[in-house]
Amino acid sequence: MRYELYYWPGIPGRGEFVRLALEEGGADYIDVGNDEEAGGMAALEAVLEGDGAHPPFALPALKAGSVLVAQVAAILQYLGPRLGLAARDPRAALWTHQLQLTVADAVTEAHDVHHPLGAGSWYREQKPEAARRAREFREQRIPKFLGYFEQVLARNPKGPRWLVGARVSYADLSLFQLVAGLRYAFPRTMAGVEDDLPRLRDLAARVAERPRTARYLASPRRLPFNENGIFRHYPELDG
Repeated sequence: MRYELYYWPGIPGRGEFVRLALEEGGADYIDVGNDEEAGGMAALEAVLEGDGAHPPFALPALKAGSVLVAQVAAILQYLGPRLGLAARDPRAALWTHQLQLTVADAVTEAHDVHHPLGAGSWYREQKPEAARRAREFREQRIPKFLGYFEQVLARNPKGPRWLVGARVSYADLSLFQLVAGLRYAFPRTMAGVEDDLPRLRDLAARVAERPRTARYLASPRRLPFNENGIFRHYPELDG
């Protein structure tokens, strides 16, 4: 199966959560938005316009043969068992999906720090509101989200190496990306909270050291964080 990933070029964004799963799962895929030969922006716009009964609301979207699925959590729920990144047990698979949705909540809140009044306006047009939102995010929401995942790792009956069971799952990869994004956007804040999150810190390092993921992270396919994506580093928002 050759997968086609549709996401905006030049930014990691929400597409990166899907890329990490495809890379760790050893999948054959095309990153359409970053490949002009595969159609580039024109192909992305065509997918959004849709010609079937189930058009995507937004990107990322994934094509797998005749299947088209959008929304990061739904894409990963689809890919997980096909790439060996989700448990076969239905309850464990559901738990993995639940954790992914919690990651998605954290990602949305991280984005809304720099765009608290709406994505349609520039950051510079909402800086006072962003500063207020950032303070709450730094002091309350980051510790709450990451503390939750630290607790999940501590309570895993199979040990604290992974979130679900004894094997890596797509939720672990997504948690790694969340941590990486927060380290980029809020380096001072993260330096202050990570000492209290040893299991989470170890998981992030463990993901980065997995052979396939490590090769991907060192390759030009890994797009750098920048101020056009979800995780943005504005020093004034980092306290």
